[in-house]
Amino acid sequence: MNCAVLCIGTELTRGELVNTNAAWLSERLTAEGFTVLETVVVDDDVPRIERVLRRLGREVSFVVCTGGLGPTTDDLTAIAVAKVLGVPLVRDEASLEHIRARFRRLGRPMSPTNEKQADLPQGATVLFNELGSAPGFQVRIGEAEACFLPGVPREMKPMFEQEILPRFASRVQRTSYQLRYRTFGLPESTLGERLAGVEEAFPGVIIGYRAHFPEVEVKVLASGKDQAAARAQAEAAAAEVNARLGDHVYGTGEDSFSGVVLRELISRKHTVALAESCTGGLASSQLTAHAGASAAVLGGVVAYANSVKVGLLGVDASVIERVGAVSEEVARAMAENVRRITGADIGLGITGIAGPDGGTADKPVGTVFIAVATANGSRVERCAFPWHRAFVQQISAHMGLKLVREASQSLVAPAG
Repeated sequence: MNCAVLCIGTELTRGELVNTNAAWLSERLTAEGFTVLETVVVDDDVPRIERVLRRLGREVSFVVCTGGLGPTTDDLTAIAVAKVLGVPLVRDEASLEHIRARFRRLGRPMSPTNEKQADLPQGATVLFNELGSAPGFQVRIGEAEACFLPGVPREMKPMFEQEILPRFASRVQRTSYQLRYRTFGLPESTLGERLAGVEEAFPGVIIGYRAHFPEVEVKVLASGKDQAAARAQAEAAAAEVNARLGDHVYGTGEDSFSGVVLRELISRKHTVALAESCTGGLASSQLTAHAGASAAVLGGVVAYANSVKVGLLGVDASVIERVGAVSEEVARAMAENVRRITGADIGLGITGIAGPDGGTADKPVGTVFIAVATANGSRVERCAFPWHRAFVQQISAHMGLKLVREASQSLVAPAG
């Protein structure tokens, strides 16, 4: 089934907001067997929205649209759709009651402007929004079935999965199958070199890459006479991909690196404590963002100032005076001491120069020392990350969690 993704919002056309909805929807639709012919972005202007909808209604069979369903004066999607169809807006009482109930649950007064969100084109099918106030709706425009969803990603995504896919997935003849692998530690160019020849070895397979710093997603897309054949070919190619990339593949699908590290810590009954300087608690935040983190994370210290490194973590002040706070010795002491203080199985220490200032000839901006300590001893990595501050912090946190993962893999899980 040919389809298009339409995203409405002046904030998108002006570049004030990154259009993540288009990328997510296009990827999900493709994975489900739809053929996405185009993605369109249009501002909050009724005549322009009308023109785009009429054109898409002639050219594709299915349209997924996001945005413009809110309560403000620039939320114009329902008005534009009603004009295209030549029907009035009609207040949907069930949707209005859902909006009122949501405000009651939140303990907040409901503004009269929110009632507008229940005004839908006459004859539209309502799409339930469990997480927000704006209902979605479905209509037919020309040759296309068109579904309209809120622009807020946390509302849009579950509505797409729960309201739209069950209605339309059966109409698609699926002859492709895709597997997604999450990698860390190799740049996109090196991944391409390692996977050279895989496509030739497995006819009908396409290897794709998507960089999302500091990770790269590797996609294995296979086509066949039917989905079963495509899946078999994708899995065969994926086995070769995993063999070539080894431990650089840490997960699949929607896995996150921190989530995988946490799951492995919990499964092995290992605990961790973190002492962070240049990352400002980012590694700790990534681990504790996941439910159940208390089973593995004992605690952390953001030891930004040298006085905190000395006073809370017990780093020898004379060592800092002699070799500097950004050094192998200080990173090791941070890891070993936070482990000792908390009683954790694994201690992590991160100290570095995130920039943009503070670098020297010997230790330029991006120099980071990352240490991990266990009962078996400690290990320190000196890293050079020649990027801007946020990137240095992000990759340092990732590298720290990588060392925690490797330390956990090397330890024997406690009995019982």
